[in-house]
Amino acid sequence: MKHSPLWFAGILVGALASSIAFSAHAESIEEGEKLFNTTCVACHGQNGKGKLPGVPDFTKRDGRLAKTDDVLASHIMNGFKSPGSSMAMPAKGGMSSLNQEQAEAIVNYMRQAFAGN
Repeated sequence: MKHSPLWFAGILVGALASSIAFSAHAESIEEGEKLFNTTCVACHGQNGKGKLPGVPDFTKRDGRLAKTDDVLASHIMNGFKSPGSSMAMPAKGGMSSLNQEQAEAIVNYMRQAFAGN
């Protein structure tokens, strides 16, 4: 079967788009790691297991990371109090300049670092 030059161009464009998306995701994870390590680590710990009573353990299979990305980013942006916890996570983790894209980067990092451990 002979393919036209447009078919090959389509394959090339698709491969390039996949490469760019992978690179953007990798950059997002890297940014999320930096943000997590400067803000979130104080309560959630380097290993994601939580350093304070009532702070969720991100490494539990049925735990906090079982929620959708949108819910997790919303918790980061708006704050959240876990049931039974005596304290709440402040909106934006207490970092007033945090934006939605950065919250999503933190979620990407947490999934890569802690999910399935």
